[in-house]
Amino acid sequence: MAVYRDAKCKLCRREGAKLFLKGEKCYMDKCPFNKRPTAPGQHGAGRKKVSEYGLQLREKQKTKRIYGVQEGQFRHYYEVADRMKGITGENMLSLLERRLDNVVFRMGVGASRTQARQLVNHAHFTVNGKTVNIPSYSVKAGDVIAVKESSRNNKFFEQIKTMKVANMPKWLEFDPEKLEGKVLALPTREDVDSQIAEHMIVELYSK
Repeated sequence: MAVYRDAKCKLCRREGAKLFLKGEKCYMDKCPFNKRPTAPGQHGAGRKKVSEYGLQLREKQKTKRIYGVQEGQFRHYYEVADRMKGITGENMLSLLERRLDNVVFRMGVGASRTQARQLVNHAHFTVNGKTVNIPSYSVKAGDVIAVKESSRNNKFFEQIKTMKVANMPKWLEFDPEKLEGKVLALPTREDVDSQIAEHMIVELYSK
């Protein structure tokens, strides 16, 4: 699978919005997006008239980059969402939110989705008592996500035990002392705090 290895701050500049890909750095004054909010490249600051297709494409690219998925994966989420009952765009965002790496991030264990994905890849988590090392694993309502017993003495997780839980989505709960969380319900459109115009993505793919 293709892996993006260039500076992640360039992605924020390209999309013209903070995607919060670097954790705490995104909230600091030294964030490159604060200094140069224009698109990267020699002609990034130039004014360009963007077509309707261009706006839809940028919205799709922005959402892909927020959740850290590749084109094939993203298209698959759209196709699955399109077959589900309800509104396709909202179904797609719910599926993305249910990714295990996103859930770990939402619980506050990872400073960014990238870090959360790495923690999952290294098999530090269990779902309902079974070790899961697949970031794209889709959680269900009632699932219990916990740090694996053998990982709990790791310095990183020792620090997590003392943290205060803030801005926890209503569909999740997490106990830092126990290093354990639970999926209380499936996420809805209201639970997605990123500025995403999902209807534009649906319009792009449905052409």
